[in-house]
Amino acid sequence: MKPGLYETLERIAAVIESRKGGDAGKSYVAGLLAADEDAVLKKIGEEATETVLAAKSGDRLHLVRETADLWFHCMILLARNGLGPGDVLAELHRREGIAGLDEKAARKK
Repeated sequence: MKPGLYETLERIAAVIESRKGGDAGKSYVAGLLAADEDAVLKKIGEEATETVLAAKSGDRLHLVRETADLWFHCMILLARNGLGPGDVLAELHRREGIAGLDEKAARKK
């Protein structure tokens, strides 16, 4: 990974956080944060579908762009819940080295 990429996530998270309570007429993020959670969930569903379609198309750049949109909207959802990229990365770190089937089985306990 290129140096500074994690910091990019943190900067984006900080901008999202700064939009809380902002003018929804001037900020897309402020609008999503002000709306009910279903608005963000709907947007994530749309972006997830677009990501799947981009993957099916075989267009790598399109896939990267749609995945970026999906991640961005997931970051808005995380912010609504008082979370950020560090929380997700910590969970991925926790799972590192654990077989997928074992990790999934452990969640059911």
